[in-house]
Amino acid sequence: MVSQHQSKDSGSKKNEGKELGMVAPQDKSSKKMKFASSSAETEPTSQTTISDDSKTGRGMSTMPRVVKRKLQKLRPIVEYNKRGKGIGQAHSEMQSYIGLLARSRVPLVDKKWSQIPKDIKEQIWEAVDMAFVVGQGGKNSVLSSAAKKWKDFKSTLTRHYILPYTNDKEKLSQPPETYKFIEKAQWDAFVASRLSKDFESVHSQHAQIREKLEYNNRLSRKGYAGLEDQLEETMPGVEIDRSTLWKRARQDKHGNIPDPKVAEKAKLIDELQKQVSEGKVSVYGSNNVLTMALGPEHPGRVRGVGSGISPRQYFNLPKPQRVSFDDRLKDSLRVLLQEETKKMEAKAREEALRMEARTKQLVEAEREHFLSQLSQLIPN
Repeated sequence: MVSQHQSKDSGSKKNEGKELGMVAPQDKSSKKMKFASSSAETEPTSQTTISDDSKTGRGMSTMPRVVKRKLQKLRPIVEYNKRGKGIGQAHSEMQSYIGLLARSRVPLVDKKWSQIPKDIKEQIWEAVDMAFVVGQGGKNSVLSSAAKKWKDFKSTLTRHYILPYTNDKEKLSQPPETYKFIEKAQWDAFVASRLSKDFESVHSQHAQIREKLEYNNRLSRKGYAGLEDQLEETMPGVEIDRSTLWKRARQDKHGNIPDPKVAEKAKLIDELQKQVSEGKVSVYGSNNVLTMALGPEHPGRVRGVGSGISPRQYFNLPKPQRVSFDDRLKDSLRVLLQEETKKMEAKAREEALRMEARTKQLVEAEREHFLSQLSQLIPN
């Protein structure tokens, strides 16, 4: 694993971590979080502080431990794997915090993420940066995660709190009790957008696309990166390829695969892995066990490793060379010149053959005339 920052005073932070409720879970594969202290002078001012109230009933978590650590000037260090994907307990907790901010700070509107004001996005980033050591270049990944979680939140509201009650206006008159922070005006506008004919058409299209997904995974927030990190700890010395990750991501907590189609592909993966180990099948580049079992990769995507990783990154393909407009113009002119040269050469050969045939005809005619003249002068 690669950590983008080194922790400070790690020895003294063990006791502090216990006091803050940061003792690692009992799962042997989990790691304790590393902390870095932050000074009050460098901490930015933000209006995104989350309330430290306790959860009531099945209400939304307010993550008081994050707020408490912020008051203590402690920030967990987010760790990354060799492909730059976040792993570990700090990363999982950060993702939960991003989801909380996306739900509570971004207005509930029927718009795209790109239409959300930049100052709201900046507030989310500042809040996360105050609570976690994200690392260089982490802002884009944080905001991308916030965009997805905001979209998922709207989908959850639509599926669980709107569509089931399309004929019950009273149920739709107030925001859900679980999400008390939603303003009524925003809720009414959002409900109206979800009951419109335009949304009905879009929803139907997405439902059709969703039905085509055959092999759904059962991953939690840790994703493929967290699963790979867990397997590397529990299976030391064993190479974890993406076929193993794909199969494990679809197992339940008992190691079973409930979906018959997925189970059939998992069995095929096991057989192919055995043949590879016995030397009966060779793998190279993208033509590995998972590709053999599931078919060719989709353009620009790699199955079994999570989002955000391109085929070039995963399979170490050479980076395509950039070609300037001038170079492309020169190449096109060169091709045209070659084609014209070939046409001219062909025309010249044709003309040469025609002239050669004409010359032969003239020579033969002159010869016949000469022999005729000679025969008159010299009989027999």
